[in-house]
Amino acid sequence: MKIELEYIEKLVKLVSENELSEITLEEGEKAISVRKDKVVIPATTAAVAQPAPAVQTITAAKEEKTVQEAPSAERANLTKVTSPMVGTFYRASSPGSTSFTDVGKSVSAGQVVCIIEAMKMMNEIQAEVAGRVVEICVKDGEPVEYGQVLFLMEQ
Repeated sequence: MKIELEYIEKLVKLVSENELSEITLEEGEKAISVRKDKVVIPATTAAVAQPAPAVQTITAAKEEKTVQEAPSAERANLTKVTSPMVGTFYRASSPGSTSFTDVGKSVSAGQVVCIIEAMKMMNEIQAEVAGRVVEICVKDGEPVEYGQVLFLMEQ
């Protein structure tokens, strides 16, 4: 079985467009599997060593800027939502769509708060705990690293 990148991309597209969770193709002793997993991010609480500077959240469609600044005493009690993988951060399901959440909005445990695209797969990131979003630490469309803080929430 000769596997080409184009063939693998077609399999990934097939899985994502048809709400499949997995597809496996076998030929002799060779096999290829494409699996889509839901990602749930464990939220951790940690103290911030230094106060962070003011954060700007930019909505690309409106070029609107919002500055959110919290005193360092308050920041120590915040829950961090971190990235479970390397990829590209998106606040909405598609360009022009409404964001999953915004600063000041409450989210419930299990609610999708963003998407991280990794290897052309869209991974929904869910809040593990309920709370209010205090800060969005990443700009829409920006690359993220494993363990990078995406959101700060207060419970």
